[in-house]
Amino acid sequence: MTDLRERRRLAALHEYRLLDCPAGDELEAVVRVAATVARVPTASLNLIDENRQCQLTSVGFQGADSARADSMCAIRFETGRFTYVPDASLDPAYRDSPWVTGVLAGVRLYASAPLVTSAGHALGTLCVFHDQPGTLDEQQIARLKDLAAIVLALFERRRQARLNAELAVVAETRKRWTDTLLETIDVAVVACDEQGRLILFNRAARDWHGLDADPSVDPWDFSDRYHLYETDGVTLLSPDRVPLLRALREGVVTDAELIIKRTTGDPVHVSAGGRALVAADGSPMGAVVAMNDVTGDRIQQRAIEQARRELARANEELRRSNADLSNFAGAVSHDLVAPLGAVGGYLELLEDAVTGDARQWVGAAGRAVTRMRDLIRSLLGYAQAGSAPVRLSRVDLGEILDQVLADLREAIDEAAALVSAPEPLPVVSCDPVLARQLLQNLVGNAVKYRHPERPCRITVTAAGDEIRVADNGLGIPAEQRDRVFDMFTRLDDAPAKGHGIGLSTCLRIVERHGGAIRVEDNPGGGTAFLFTLPH
Repeated sequence: MTDLRERRRLAALHEYRLLDCPAGDELEAVVRVAATVARVPTASLNLIDENRQCQLTSVGFQGADSARADSMCAIRFETGRFTYVPDASLDPAYRDSPWVTGVLAGVRLYASAPLVTSAGHALGTLCVFHDQPGTLDEQQIARLKDLAAIVLALFERRRQARLNAELAVVAETRKRWTDTLLETIDVAVVACDEQGRLILFNRAARDWHGLDADPSVDPWDFSDRYHLYETDGVTLLSPDRVPLLRALREGVVTDAELIIKRTTGDPVHVSAGGRALVAADGSPMGAVVAMNDVTGDRIQQRAIEQARRELARANEELRRSNADLSNFAGAVSHDLVAPLGAVGGYLELLEDAVTGDARQWVGAAGRAVTRMRDLIRSLLGYAQAGSAPVRLSRVDLGEILDQVLADLREAIDEAAALVSAPEPLPVVSCDPVLARQLLQNLVGNAVKYRHPERPCRITVTAAGDEIRVADNGLGIPAEQRDRVFDMFTRLDDAPAKGHGIGLSTCLRIVERHGGAIRVEDNPGGGTAFLFTLPH
């Protein structure tokens, strides 16, 4: 507890910042008056720090610092009581002090008034002494105590003056910092007093308005004087819509948008927010608003909205186009495929009725009709893959593969092909009709382009969300892989001539599911198609 009390006492002493500083005229005068009151030739103002007695000023001798252990004042100053001895050489507490024995002085009459702050911290003493024994009456003691109180008051006044000076420096620094900030930022700051009269425009506000804050402008004339408009850029802002006046009236304003039509340069579209200013006692002081330039944002926003409208129109046009395509596909199915079927039937009857060259011609015509019917069906499949809505559901790809194998059973048996899925295929979220069309095209191509010198083998496997359809067929040369998904692409050296539509249809289906498809070599010969169905 003693150590804590001493630390607090020393903190209070150092807070006054008196040690090793000139005492000043007022303190020197007080010490002279103390010597006069006590009718002694010598007096001093002593401060006691950690290790020493500092004689701030003295009368009748040249004051100096001395060790705290040698100080007479340090013996009792912390008691807070006035100390008085007529002859120190006879007092057991003081007689061995070097100030009494003659080492530093030969003090006899000794009196000291402690300097104790309002918080109870003893800083030192106002001390009077003589080299002759003597006495002090009650009135002298009372006046010495009064002088000690005056010393403390002078200490406090000096401390307050220093603090005020430091606060003034801080305030001035903050003001300069604030002024610099206001002049540097690209946010317009505007303030008014409690009557709505303008008192502040920062640099950005002056630039945008082309004018400085003019306290003489009536608040009702702000819009006309400073070119404030509604966001349409045409309607002058009414006084009740001016953000600064709204903040003054309503207390808070946020996200208020307006146009400032500059006298030079393009108009500025701003977003304003502000608050009323209130003093500590609750009285109104005015209001302040900050305005951000959102011109670029609003231009971009309008461009996005325009793009959205155009996209909506494009989507609507696409829906009409898809509907037309679906109608066209239906018409093709009915108006082309059905008549071709009839033509094929008549050609078969005619082939049985003719002989010789005529029979060969009729057979060639029948094969041409078959190719035409296959081409139309491929085109219909491609159109439907791109136009039909994607209806997602949880689908077992293993079951889809079984359906595909059933559809292709005749071609698979004819080719003596073996199609397998060594491990169970995953359940994915996809359109089952499109997924079936995708696998049917890939497996059908693998059968069609099988290698003539080895048994046809096709495997369907899965790794994560990637499905792999691999064969041991003819393969696709590396230089031709980039174009195999293009419409009507057929490999130059392929023995079986397809229509070049199947892989384009596969690409369309995968992309409509948000996935990707690629082709690569199958180890040991052949081709592997890999695709994902992220949905």
